[in-house]
Amino acid sequence: MTGVEFVELYQRDLGKLITELELFREEENLWKTAGAITNASGNLALHIIGGLNFHIGNTLGNTGYIRNRDLEFTDKNIPREVLIKELRSLVSLIHSTLSTLRNDQLNEPFPRFFDKENASTSYVLVQLLLHLNYHTGQVNYLRRAIEGSAT
Repeated sequence: MTGVEFVELYQRDLGKLITELELFREEENLWKTAGAITNASGNLALHIIGGLNFHIGNTLGNTGYIRNRDLEFTDKNIPREVLIKELRSLVSLIHSTLSTLRNDQLNEPFPRFFDKENASTSYVLVQLLLHLNYHTGQVNYLRRAIEGSAT
């Protein structure tokens, strides 16, 4: 897989998360939970924003982003438009960072420990993409559970 292909996947899947957030009829429902899922959709969005800004922006793009992971799960009532704006900014950041990566760079060890020693950059990018999709599914479930929507 190339850096450009990763960009396409992240753009597609961040677009899906943005769509899920836009589909909430009531904005306050972004901050509610249901069933066994203890993190609200807004917090899951903040978690994706923080994680991708840190792992892709800071680690690969040298943006200087400082992550506060705890706030990703405790901040509340951030306007939907702010969440969506930050997700759209991530699309641009990911494009500028990953589209320039060469194949040999993707095969090199990720610059910081991720979940195993010497994990390649492509391995980490796949794991982050899977994580994004996992949480997007949770957001979809929560929206339907809270608002009773079938779609």
